[in-house]
Amino acid sequence: MKCYLRGLGVFLLALASWSAAASSASAGDLEQSVLAELNAIRAHPAAYARHLREAAQEGRGGVAVLARHDPAAVREAIAFLERQPALPPLSADGRLASAARAHVRAQGPSGSIGHGAAASGFGERLGLQKIAYTQAAEGISYGQSSGRDVVLQLVIDSGVRGRSHRRDVFGPAYDAAGVACGPHAVWGSMCVIDYAAGFSGR
Repeated sequence: MKCYLRGLGVFLLALASWSAAASSASAGDLEQSVLAELNAIRAHPAAYARHLREAAQEGRGGVAVLARHDPAAVREAIAFLERQPALPPLSADGRLASAARAHVRAQGPSGSIGHGAAASGFGERLGLQKIAYTQAAEGISYGQSSGRDVVLQLVIDSGVRGRSHRRDVFGPAYDAAGVACGPHAVWGSMCVIDYAAGFSGR
């Protein structure tokens, strides 16, 4: 059983500028929206490239902030999306969502960031859910109040070496995901996305 963990590489400048108040919508609504946006961008990356370009040019939403502070990352994300082939959707998995929710509940009130103690936190959370897998990863977005902004933040991946969060969004091996969102003491909101592939006994 092998787990591919991704470094969080928090992009502080982008977060400080793009931080939004927590959405008035329920966490459940935001979680459903994040999964829907993940599947939409995987299925139609070129359409999201057009949206990203228009939003940056017109100064709309958090994309406009990154277009000012890290225009190279936005341009790179657009170019990536234009050449990215379509991928199958991710199935919602309750066990992955429970693992993600455990992290939201533990981290949100403290205002901390990251995946947990050393590199073991994510793996331990999956283990508690008795999830057997061949590949897994975790993405965390802070300060976003809409599913689209959560996903675009991870795809633009400003300040993250290797764009590891983007690679996870478009990981071809992943076939399931679990999303959990909630309040965060510093950034207002957070969403955790746990991805996995190769489930045994599904």
